[in-house]
This record gives sequence, C-alpha cells and structure tokens, in this order.
Amino acid sequence: MAPSRYRRRERQALNERLLVGCLLGLVALLAGCKVGPNYQRPDTLAPPDYKEGGSAGAVVPPTNPAGGTWKPASPSDGMLRGKWWEAYQDPQLNALEEQIAPQNQNLRAASEAYLSARDQVRVARADFYPTLSVTPAASRDQVSSHRPLIVNSTQTAYSDFQLEGQASWEPDLWGRVRRNVEAAHENAQASAADLANVDLSLHAELALDYFELRGLDSDARLLTKAVSDFQNQLDLNQKLVKGGLATEVVVAQALTQLETTRAQLVDVNEARNEFEHAIATLINKEARDVSLAPTPLDLALPKIPVGVPSQLIERRPDIAAVERRTAAANAQIGIAISAFYPNVVLGGGGGFESTNVGTLIQGPSALWSLGAQATELLFDAGKRHAITDQARHNYEAEASTYRATVLGAFNEVEDRMSDLRVLEEESVTEQRAVAAAQHSLDLSNQRYKGGATSYLEVLIADNTLLTNQRTSTDLVTRQFAASVGLVRALGGGWDVTQLPH
Repeated sequence: MAPSRYRRRERQALNERLLVGCLLGLVALLAGCKVGPNYQRPDTLAPPDYKEGGSAGAVVPPTNPAGGTWKPASPSDGMLRGKWWEAYQDPQLNALEEQIAPQNQNLRAASEAYLSARDQVRVARADFYPTLSVTPAASRDQVSSHRPLIVNSTQTAYSDFQLEGQASWEPDLWGRVRRNVEAAHENAQASAADLANVDLSLHAELALDYFELRGLDSDARLLTKAVSDFQNQLDLNQKLVKGGLATEVVVAQALTQLETTRAQLVDVNEARNEFEHAIATLINKEARDVSLAPTPLDLALPKIPVGVPSQLIERRPDIAAVERRTAAANAQIGIAISAFYPNVVLGGGGGFESTNVGTLIQGPSALWSLGAQATELLFDAGKRHAITDQARHNYEAEASTYRATVLGAFNEVEDRMSDLRVLEEESVTEQRAVAAAQHSLDLSNQRYKGGATSYLEVLIADNTLLTNQRTSTDLVTRQFAASVGLVRALGGGWDVTQLPH
C-alpha cells in the first residue's frame, strides 16, 4: 500500500506540474497578442521643390536676385545646423542667445513638462511586472471562557505570529500594457518636440527683437543726423532773416521741420526701449539690468540654405510633435479594443504562521496559496464600442492635424522665401530712390542759395530724402526679420534624430 500511495502522489505532483506548465505556456502564447492597428505615419505629399526655390514645373517661379538672401541646397549639404544665429556673425546676439537656455522660465516649464511625460513611460512600464507585498503581523488574543461548546482544557489566551507575502500579476494577454507604453513613449517624444519648438521660438523671438532694436538704432542714426542738419538750416535762416534776406515764415518752416524730426527721434527711442525690455524678459532679467549700446544694423545678411521640401517633415519640431501625438492616438485604439477581452489575474501568497516566535520560520509553520481569476464584462450598454469609436475619431483628428501642419510648414517656407526675394528687389529700388532724393535735395539747395526758389522746395526735398532713407532702413530690418522667419520655418537646424528613443 505504501508504494501505491507513493506512486499516486508522484502522478498527482506530475499532473500538477503539467497543468502549471500548460497554463504558463498558454499565458506566454497569449501574451504575444496585441490587439488594435499598428501605427503607420499618415501619408503626406511633399512637392519635389519649393516654388520660390526654382522648381522645374509648369509654373516658372521668380528667381532669387543676385546676392539674394536664400539659396537652394542639395539633400545632403548646406542645411542649418546647431546654433543657427551664429550665421549672422554678431557677437552681441550670440551672447544674448546663449542666455536663453539657462535663464528663460518658459523653456524651463517646457523642460519640466517633458520630464513629467518621460516619467509617465516608467509608470506605464511598471504594469509589465507583478506587484509584491509583505505583511508581517503579531497579536495576543484572549477569547471568552463562556463561549459555546467550550472545552475546559482549552486555552483562552494565545499568541499569533505571521510573516506572509502576496504576489499579483495581470499578464498582458491582449497588449493593453504594451499599447499604454507605446502611447506614453510617443507622448513623451511629442513633449520633447514641444520643448524643441519652444526653444526654437524663443531663440527666434530674441533674434527678431534684437534686429528690430538695431534697425531702430539705424533709424535713430538717420534722425539724429537730420536733427543736426535741420538745426544748421534753422541757424542759417535765422541769420538770413536778421540780414533781411529771408522772412520769418522761412524760420517758422525750418523750426517746424526740426521739432517734427526731434519728435520722431523720441518715438524711435521709446520703441527701442520696448524691444530692449522684451529681450530682458526672454533672458529672465529685470529691464533695468539689460542695457544694449546703440548699434546700427550694418550687418551683412547671410544666405539661408533651404534644402528640399521632403527634408522639412523631419526638421520641424512642431510637425514631429503632431506626428508623435498621432501615433499615441493610434495606440489608444488598441487600448480601447483590449477592453473587449477578459482580464486574467494570477495571484499567490505564502509565508509562515505560528503561536511561537521560535517556531515561526519552520516547515510546519509554512502556508501558501495559488490562484487565478478571469473577468469578462458581458454588458455595458455599448460603452466599450463608444470608447473605441471615440479613439478612432481622435486618431483621424490627429492625422488631419498632422497633414495640415505639414502643408502649412511648406507654405510658410514659401512665404518667407518670397518675402526675402521681394524685400531684396524693393531694397534695390529704394536705394535708387534714395540716390534720386539726395540729388533732388542738392539741386534744391543750389536753387535756394541762388534765389531761384523758395525754402519750401528745400523742405519738401529734405523730407522726401529722409522718408526714403527711413524706408530703406526699414527694409533692411524687415529683411533680417524675414531671414529669422525663414530659419524658424526650416526648423532651425533641429531634426527628428534628436527625439529620445
């Protein structure tokens, strides 16, 4: 009998091991499943070339003027890289740009948002693993001596010592956890792209403010010289009045011109102060702590390499952010579909229990349990279907936003290239207008000194020259602003390889 009982126990143990092995194999097999669609980036059509860049299509584009401010680049050469602002070769601008990363609070906020999204990936990955807990306990109990069915020899006071642990694990049979990790990872990448976009925007905004400030310095230089010239003309006319060679009307006209120009100079200096304050805000400093010496905008405008449109999709952080959110929305579809399948939870526990601490960690004190539970929702009034449909609609919305963002990026680059081309042409024309206005003023001065015309003609010629000079200066400022806009539209040297993996 003893050998027979021994064999039965062996067969029972073998059957248990086979059952456990089969269950684990089934779990491993099902864990390879992942419901829901796998992500593919939405299709977008990139033109072979930019219209402003000289495509060979049916429409002949305007050409970039000789010495223009942008240039086409081959796919493997000439792209913006790194600290793009250094292309302007302005040490003061470089110094200001370097202060954005450690100082700007908006950039810090975006950085913290990215770090938070990255932590969410770790939260999602934790669901791959079982949860473990331990529960030590000790108690001293006294039971009633008058309870029913009491035996006189039964003790009424006893101790109970326990050292138990529990484990619970929900295997990822349908890919819900994997889809959650995908969504979290893609959202973290989107947040990283948002951070890059904020960084690009801040650097571009500082460059714009800086060039606007220096453009106003150029304007102030013109007005300061004009004030000096008009003061000299006023002094001359006052002497002519004293000598009886002119009337008080001429003095009044000269004074009006002088004071009007002075008022314009005050207005320019006020605008300059606002740009200086804006720069202080970008580098997180008090306005009183930032003082930039007046420096007219006499820089040479660099040529910006634009590459080909297909590269733009990989080089714009805002496009990357939308594309990553589209991928995360796709993962949400799989998460929603996994709710249609049963949830399986494996659990177990074990430990020791004894009335005496000395015998707690011994074989006879051991206890354990193993179990599994499956739950399938049978009726939810269409809730899961609605959530799945919602996830699909959210994905389509993100995909449409992505396509719209890509199209807008192409057109933005075209706009900035067009701006630079037109401003270049306008600047050349305006320079000729300045030269003509200067010649007109020289003739008017000669005629006035010779008594052939009134001072009004000189006033008109003076104002015409100053207006054209200020327009020419403004065009230079606008060219620099458009150049920075083109850099921003091209992504500022960023590319998707900088996204965290």
